[in-house]
Amino acid sequence: MLVQAAWAASRTKKTYLGAKYKRRIPRTGKKKALIAIARTMLVSIYHMIRTKQPYAELGVDYLENLYKERTIKNLKKRIENLGYSVEIKTSQGA
Repeated sequence: MLVQAAWAASRTKKTYLGAKYKRRIPRTGKKKALIAIARTMLVSIYHMIRTKQPYAELGVDYLENLYKERTIKNLKKRIENLGYSVEIKTSQGA
């Protein structure tokens, strides 16, 4: 039942679980990514029961913002490996 719930959650748009599923597919494949989402849901359910707190949706951008500096560093390194020089500046909106 948990895998069926994970399947439904993976189909959602603009949610943490949907974004996590899409990020895991290239590394592990669809079936293993689905099992990973089911495990994430199980851990979330455990913590909700243990702390008596409702589910808090983290949002689709949570994972990107969590590793923002690492992503910038990795992308800069990839561009430099292609033979370009890179200067990182923050935009006024960020």
